[in-house]
Amino acid sequence: MKSLLKLVVLMVVLISFASCQNNSKPNYQYFPDMYEPLGYESYGEVDFLPDGMVSRLPAEGSVARGHKPFDIDGTLEGYDLAKATLKNPLDSTQLDAPRGGQLYDIYCAVCHGKNGDGQGNLVKREKILGVPAFNDAGRALTEGSIYHTIHYGKNVMGSYANQLNEEERWQVVDYVMQLKSELGGSQTVKDSI
Repeated sequence: MKSLLKLVVLMVVLISFASCQNNSKPNYQYFPDMYEPLGYESYGEVDFLPDGMVSRLPAEGSVARGHKPFDIDGTLEGYDLAKATLKNPLDSTQLDAPRGGQLYDIYCAVCHGKNGDGQGNLVKREKILGVPAFNDAGRALTEGSIYHTIHYGKNVMGSYANQLNEEERWQVVDYVMQLKSELGGSQTVKDSI
């Protein structure tokens, strides 16, 4: 009797499970994207962009947020143009000599020296040779030439455009001009010729 009862209960359970399954009417899925993800191959062709494009390009002439393009190119002619025409756009209230000094110490002093005399640690150890002092009359540094050099680099010096934003570059330019005047260098091109 006991085994008959177990057999009946087992049959009822099996019948109830079999009767609940209906393949013609599947159960509801909540958040189906979680169960069936729409994976895309990176850099592959996708059907939701026109002409098989991989990604959308920014609109022509658009500028990234917080970025101002530098309109002078990195050629020698661009350097001469910057040297002759480019001036520091920061007024005296925006210039921060201690901040410019800190940035100079971090990025520039290792080669150019703490005082701008061209005797930084790398020059003293002869890792880099030929770094002239800021008061060198042959260089005739101006705000524009310094900014252009920081932005694009020149000779052995590489660009610091990725390390310093525009405002920080101008802070360093102001500090370099202070060092130049402390070393006895002329302030303008006319004075050095």
